[in-house]
Amino acid sequence: MFTIGEMMEMQKAMLEKYSSQWEHYSPSAGRNHLLWMIGEIGEVIDIIKKNGDESACQDPKLRPHFVEELVDVLMFYNDVLLCYGITEEELKEAYQAKFHRNLTRW
Repeated sequence: MFTIGEMMEMQKAMLEKYSSQWEHYSPSAGRNHLLWMIGEIGEVIDIIKKNGDESACQDPKLRPHFVEELVDVLMFYNDVLLCYGITEEELKEAYQAKFHRNLTRW
């Protein structure tokens, strides 16, 4: 199993490696990471727009690129969590609460 916590630790290691070049995690840096994440979501959308959903999932030449762009989204998502000081446990609790609320919504 690959966890959010592992992803967050990997992002911290990457920031440490590039600390002289990259903006450090802080609430004010969170906005930039959100914008970069949205840009990566746009790249995922472009793949689907240009190639179709089925090709993105099934074309052995396209799928790795599709997955890589989704990874970019996750990397920036984890950066956002780190910028705003959201822990893995806090995210888990909020996710579970929202899940249970959604089970009774409709």
